[in-house]
Amino acid sequence: MQITKNLKNFFQKTKKRRLLVVDDDARLRDLLKKFLTENNFNVDVANDATSAGTQLAQNSYDLMLLDVMMPGQTGLSFMTSIRESDNPRHRYLPILLLTALGEAEERIQGLESGADDYLSKPFEPRELILRIEKLIERCHPAPLSNQDIMSFGSMTFDVFKGILENAQGEIIHLTPAELDLLQIFAKQPRISLSREDIVGASGVNLSPRTVDVQITRLRKKIEADPREPTYLRTVRHKGYALWPD
Repeated sequence: MQITKNLKNFFQKTKKRRLLVVDDDARLRDLLKKFLTENNFNVDVANDATSAGTQLAQNSYDLMLLDVMMPGQTGLSFMTSIRESDNPRHRYLPILLLTALGEAEERIQGLESGADDYLSKPFEPRELILRIEKLIERCHPAPLSNQDIMSFGSMTFDVFKGILENAQGEIIHLTPAELDLLQIFAKQPRISLSREDIVGASGVNLSPRTVDVQITRLRKKIEADPREPTYLRTVRHKGYALWPD
């Protein structure tokens, strides 16, 4: 398994990230660990939700690759428990789902449960690296600058650095899909974008159907009342538009 020279250069210049791979398929676990280790990651593995929970309690990770279909507690159930955790290190951990399920409903369910992205088996190793790179890049943004700031009531958003802050200066966590959407809208304020426009501009794995799921999640973070949105508005027969202060 080989990746491009550019990708190798990227990982050589950045911190060596630590990943947790959770899958009940021993052969796939071993292949993933070998491949990811060869490409400059520290990799731990777990064969089910119980052992993964133990690993999370003992270590800090930059990203988790999580299989959906596992014996005992499923990947989706385990992910839901992580997202409801009192520990922010777990609650905001980037999660890339690995699934053999190709139907749209299963993908939507995964995103609704808190996944940041998903990849269907079988997958190309190079695509996996690209997805991991994208997630880490979006979940570990650069420090806040004083330029290109947009306001939503008491919240401020640095459009190009990708950081959302509340009135107390606390950073509000955005998943890669949420951040991608907010940046797309913020770069075209007050312009109506269809679902197809958003999918075309997106840097993460979205479909027209999953756009609505991510819009709902994003509204919960920037709107005082997500059911009556002030900033991220629905434009009838057209799509959505962002109206900042």
